[in-house]
Amino acid sequence: MLKCIDLRGTPCPVNFIRCRLALEQLINTDVLQVDLDKGEPEEMVLPALTDEGYKIKVILVEADWIRFIVTANARK
Repeated sequence: MLKCIDLRGTPCPVNFIRCRLALEQLINTDVLQVDLDKGEPEEMVLPALTDEGYKIKVILVEADWIRFIVTANARK
């Protein structure tokens, strides 16, 4: 199942917290799709999720935001 969250316009660290809460609700092979502002949000959220063992795949890059996916079972 695909779950989508739009965190564009959400300040740090709230965007990371909302992303983590959404990930905690996923099961098995669910996929979380996240829209996130470029700049500080991208620089903070992606490395933090990677450090926690999540696998991230950027699927869309726009001028001022990105879209990436994270799978529920990608955690170490």
